[in-house]
Amino acid sequence: MGSSPMEVQQRSYWRCSKHDFFPEESFQSWSAYTTALSQTHLRVKDRFTSRSSDSAELGELRGRSENDMKRCLNWWDLTWFGFGSVIGAGIFVLTGQEAHNHAGPAIVLSYVASGVSAMLSVLCYTEFAVEIPVAGGSFAYLRVELGDFAAFIAAGNLLLESIIGGAAVARAWTSYFATLIGRSSNSLRIKTNLSEDFNMLDPIAVTVLLIAGVITMISTRKTSYFNWVASVINTVVILFVIVAGFMHANTQNLTPFAPYGAEGVFRAAAIVYFAYGGFDNIATMAEETKNPSRDIPLGLLGSMSIITGIYCLMALSLTMMQKYTQIDTNAAYSVAFQAVGMNWAKYLVALGALKGMTTVLLVGSLGQARYTTHIARTHIIPPLFALVHPKTGTPIYANLLIILSSACIAFFSSLDVLSSLLSISTLFIFAMMASALLVRRYYVSGVTTRSEGAKLVMFMTIIVAASAGTSAYWGLRPGGWVGYTVTVPMWVVGTAGIQLLLEKKRTPKVWGVPMVPWLPSLSIATNLFLMGSLGSQAFVRFGICTVIMLLYYVFFSVHSTYDMAHKAKEVEDGGYIPTKQSVQPN
Repeated sequence: MGSSPMEVQQRSYWRCSKHDFFPEESFQSWSAYTTALSQTHLRVKDRFTSRSSDSAELGELRGRSENDMKRCLNWWDLTWFGFGSVIGAGIFVLTGQEAHNHAGPAIVLSYVASGVSAMLSVLCYTEFAVEIPVAGGSFAYLRVELGDFAAFIAAGNLLLESIIGGAAVARAWTSYFATLIGRSSNSLRIKTNLSEDFNMLDPIAVTVLLIAGVITMISTRKTSYFNWVASVINTVVILFVIVAGFMHANTQNLTPFAPYGAEGVFRAAAIVYFAYGGFDNIATMAEETKNPSRDIPLGLLGSMSIITGIYCLMALSLTMMQKYTQIDTNAAYSVAFQAVGMNWAKYLVALGALKGMTTVLLVGSLGQARYTTHIARTHIIPPLFALVHPKTGTPIYANLLIILSSACIAFFSSLDVLSSLLSISTLFIFAMMASALLVRRYYVSGVTTRSEGAKLVMFMTIIVAASAGTSAYWGLRPGGWVGYTVTVPMWVVGTAGIQLLLEKKRTPKVWGVPMVPWLPSLSIATNLFLMGSLGSQAFVRFGICTVIMLLYYVFFSVHSTYDMAHKAKEVEDGGYIPTKQSVQPN
């Protein structure tokens, strides 16, 4: 039996001892660590087959933060958070870059393709967020359905996405600020002799990230108020861009419509997917939402439906105002208005873009810190980052980890390097989420038979293989069609097999994705297809990051999570489960 919570001395929030970073048994001495390393293969096997549960994510893990986050958000807040987290970086930054480099005027089709894929992912996120309303978002959902190892892969990619996403937006902020004060987009950066893509140092991006981090650490509710004001201003600018853009439209600029062919359209779609990536931050706020079952579907689905339409109209207005070959890749809209004689408009656009990017940084900082908090609750990263401040109700340590890491990346790396790596990480997570939804509907431990489980694995393998095959064939033979006569029927067979030969084991309590298994299966296919449309360099960087993640897992995470899982089991068997107030004494 453990000691009573009342007998445990309450510790200060501000702490930094070895026990706070590595409290697990495996790290208490070199002898314990070497013993743990000798058992690595057994521990990896244990973690690979381990799955969490809804109740564990909602109860025990939340208690490890010592203090609760404050439930202060409703559907109105979430809708505006949706606008704030999504509209900004993508549409103002990547539209010009991809229209110029890959898609031409067909960039509007790129936004349609990535928007359809994003909406499929939104449906999956919404069902999970309603059923498991915790701060961990996709990490928590994958931990429940695909297991501990799959959740670690997700955690690594989520942290990578969080750090790189913040860095990319902060560097774009600098470009638009330079335009606003009448200077070239790179004029405020410091040029060095470092290698290309890393030779323009950006101290302004670092400053902006630090300010955004401080605001989100103070209060979630106050951040919501700030987001409302900034998003309203941004909405006015967006309406101006669309109306004024079409008023100065020249249809001749749409010719040629797709100068780089379908390959360019889909490659651009994979990059501009980054513009939709912020919506997953809304799911992480479920723990702070007053009525998750009502507010999350309204906030997520409502905001994303409107955003998709806005993106298409803004992309079309840009390519009709200015020839795609003349579009500025750093500050596209400001320069485009200058080109049609509206010199004053570039300042309004730059101001709106800055407002949009500021809200992206703010909401991103909120969501990313909540991902990090829940990841730390499982001890995949040190549990210090799981702590919630008792007064602010915010995870300050998690905020600091993401903001400081993003600042280091933003100081050196170019937007082009960041966006391609970010897109592949985001698409990978979304494909995993769709897979997890299929598992949730068709597999329940102790209910699903071995035979049914084997069939589900077989059909899902067929779906993933067919989707990856379609993506690979597109990359190798963009103009071919023979390969699709094999991969597409394979995908249909895998999806139909689940529908016809397997019985659903779980029905959503409040809100669920329609047309299961077809829509989740289509989400897997579209995300993997867009991944294959990215350049080889993105996969090389992604592979290097994955290897680093796996090394960290083998030497640290597998041992910390193994120790915590077995400690929790021993405590439960002993009849005592610590509450959130049960913390280690000084």
